[in-house]
Amino acid sequence: MSAESAPAAIDPQAHDHAATRGFLFALSAYGLWGFLPLFLKLVAHLPAVEVLAHRVLWSVPIAGVVLVALGRTADVKAALRSPRTLAMAALTASLISINWGIYVWAIAVERTVEAALGYYINPLMTVAMAAVFLREKLSRSQVVAVGLAALAVLVLTVDAGGLPWISLLLAASFAVYGFLRKTLPIGPSQGFFLEVLILSVPSLAYVAWLQAHGESHFLASQPEDMLLLVLCGPATAVPLLLYGFGAKLLRFSTIGIMQYIAPTMVFLIAVFVFREPFGVWKMVAFALIWIALALYSWSMFSGRSAATSGAAKTIG
Repeated sequence: MSAESAPAAIDPQAHDHAATRGFLFALSAYGLWGFLPLFLKLVAHLPAVEVLAHRVLWSVPIAGVVLVALGRTADVKAALRSPRTLAMAALTASLISINWGIYVWAIAVERTVEAALGYYINPLMTVAMAAVFLREKLSRSQVVAVGLAALAVLVLTVDAGGLPWISLLLAASFAVYGFLRKTLPIGPSQGFFLEVLILSVPSLAYVAWLQAHGESHFLASQPEDMLLLVLCGPATAVPLLLYGFGAKLLRFSTIGIMQYIAPTMVFLIAVFVFREPFGVWKMVAFALIWIALALYSWSMFSGRSAATSGAAKTIG
């Protein structure tokens, strides 16, 4: 084999540096998401829909600046000329806005524990969706994990006398969002900008309507409320962008384990800072979910390990 045709050697130091950067990006994103309830509690006295509108509007300039800095504006221009891409982006934007709105409302009405449960259920719901819609075969551990999650939902349903719809809607909206987001033919930062750009049209119209009817909490309110509504933008955009950068540099299995950081922080804040009730049956349900996630994580790592071992044998 000639020197020209030989594959380029991978620099271990450069690989480790990229992985470290990816880990720090992802850790920062999950940390910010974990502390987000503390910020959202500060705007809990404002209508959830108005908070959602400002989350969208003040995310647009941040996402735009990042796109310009990365030199990715051409991707967005191409997407704006594609009806199919615009339709898909409108659908994913609708799903993420539903997710954001429910989350803001749940924290405002002191149901943060249920919100945390929703984000714990999310990866297991994603696995179930892959089995149903993509015909992916689940391992025995994954089947048991999904079954335990269903049992946890049943326990909460019996305890509350109704479905834990906040948890289920948060998990379902984010799982479907992630499922459809993969079909959007642009990168994460471009896709995020396109989504908030689309959502900015109804958001701006709603904010203008509130202002015209004297119901706005932005210009006609306390200065601190105006500042908090502006800060909704960076609180929304920054962790999403950091996550996008981190996911590109890390292995999927690493991201898979790190995704539990945020709901764990949210859960701890709900119980120990917000002092939300956490009775015996909720404890049982969370225990079932944690066991399910442990099984899911183990199956993910063991599957990756087996694949790596098989590849090594083939090469050898």
